[in-house]
Formats: sequence, structure tokens, C-alpha cells
Amino acid sequence: MAPGGGVCKDVIESHPKALKYETAGTKNDKSIIRTATGKHGMQSTNGVHELLECPVCTTLMYPPIHQCPNGHTLCSNCKTRVHNCCPTCRLEMGNIRCLALEKVAESLELPCRHQTLGCHDIFPYYSKLKHEQNCRFRPYNCPYAGSECSVTGDIPYLVAHLKDDHNVDMHDGCTFNHRYVKSNPHEVENATWMLTVFNCYGRQFCLHFEAFQLGMAPVYISFLRFMGEDSEAKKFSYSLEVGGYGRKFTWQGVPRSIRDGHRKVRDSQDGLVIPRNLALFFSGGDRQELKLRVSGRIWKE
Repeated sequence: MAPGGGVCKDVIESHPKALKYETAGTKNDKSIIRTATGKHGMQSTNGVHELLECPVCTTLMYPPIHQCPNGHTLCSNCKTRVHNCCPTCRLEMGNIRCLALEKVAESLELPCRHQTLGCHDIFPYYSKLKHEQNCRFRPYNCPYAGSECSVTGDIPYLVAHLKDDHNVDMHDGCTFNHRYVKSNPHEVENATWMLTVFNCYGRQFCLHFEAFQLGMAPVYISFLRFMGEDSEAKKFSYSLEVGGYGRKFTWQGVPRSIRDGHRKVRDSQDGLVIPRNLALFFSGGDRQELKLRVSGRIWKE
């Protein structure tokens, strides 16, 4: 037994599905680690890569890196999860920092974890995480509203996913004229989520339509999201129009990137917001059924 190290009676090796602090790289990650000895660096041995992997969650470790009295290392997230007991030798971890390993990490360079999606840049070990959080090649979240869909991927994959798994209507063209019907428009709690995808200028756009409560007022909202980065979305504009009986309500704006979540866009009211009473007026009849026609177009600036 190492001096000063108490033995833990019970050690729980935790293998969480997701950590609060996401780290990059796993045992299955084929990223090449390089030492910072020039523009392109030198490929390191697999041993260095293994030394930097946490034995519990198998992600790469970042400061503070902890070690037990016998020298076994552990990331700070997992130190709490295993109740301060070394999962390798079952000694109490204490508060020992592995400064030598932290120093070794400073000399390394790694490729972005999204290299298979198109990012070929190399980053110093401690800059890698910050880059990956905003990497333009990182996967997109599924833009489908009304369900907590956890699917991620690039744009072609998500387009196929929306069509095959969510049965979303796909249309070609930059103009549209959609009719939304709801038998009981007074049930705002049972919001009607509608999503249509348009192929326009060789890119994809998501048209959303739903009912929600804006404070105490029941409203409908329609807005457009661009399947791509915000910098590309700003190259386009769109207009929406709804009306009837000699009156019309219009909106013009810039589509938001699907990097912005559906709820974020909706709650910012960045779209055509229609009070329920006005929507029912446009629907005509006895106002007991929503029959709303939304038309619009997309153009390139």
C-alpha cells in the first residue's frame, strides 16, 4: 500500500451516458495526437493517448487531472462519481494533481473530432474543446419540432431522416401556398406542429407552423429556418402572408439557422405571429375551425 493511502471498501466504477462537462475523444476515437514540434507536428505514440484517457469515462482528461497515491489518474468529473476512490487500486484519491501529465498535454496537438465531417485543422490540446464547441462541421440537431428527437448529423443525413422517420413533406421551389386546418383551434395546449422542407437554390429550408401561448394570448406563428450555418442563412430572405376578406397580414425576414433551436426562434417571435381571433377571422365561417392559408416565397440577396 502506498504511504498515506487508505483503502476504499466499496468502489463504484461509473460509466455515465453523458457528462456535464463534455470532453472530446473516446477509446474509439481514431484522432491522431501530435507533439507540437513544428507546423504539422510529430505523431505521438499510442501510449501517450492512453495515458490521457480517463479509465472510467474513457474521454480525454483536462486539468485538473487527479491521481491516487499509486499514480493512477482520473478526470475531475469521475473523481466525484467514484466517491474519491481509485477505480484501479481502490486507494483513496485525496487531492493530488498529476501536474506532469498536464504538462505533457500542453505539448500535444490533436485534430478536431469532426474531421470525418470535413474539419482538417489541428489544435493544441487545450484549445481543441473550445474549437469543437463552435466548429462549423459539427453535426446539426434534428430540426423537427414537437418531439425530443436526439438524432444528429450533416444536412443530407437530416433531410433523409426528416423524410423517412418524421414523414415530413418535401417540396421543390421557392414559393409556397399552404393551408393549415385544425378542428378545435381553442386547444392551444395541444399545439399543432407542422414542418415542411423546401428545396430552393440547392439548399433546404424548414417552414414551421404552430400554436402556442404568448403570455395569456393564444397565437399562431410561422417562421422559416435554414438548414446550414447562420452566415449562409443571412444570404437569403423570405416573406410570409396570410389573409382573407380583403385583408392580409405580412411578414418579411431572414431565415434562422437550425443551429438556433426551434423553441428559441419561436419564443423570440421571429416570424409571422397571428393572434387566434385574427386567424379565425381569416378562416371565415362560424370560427369553430381553423382554415388558414399561408403563402410565401424565398429569395437570395
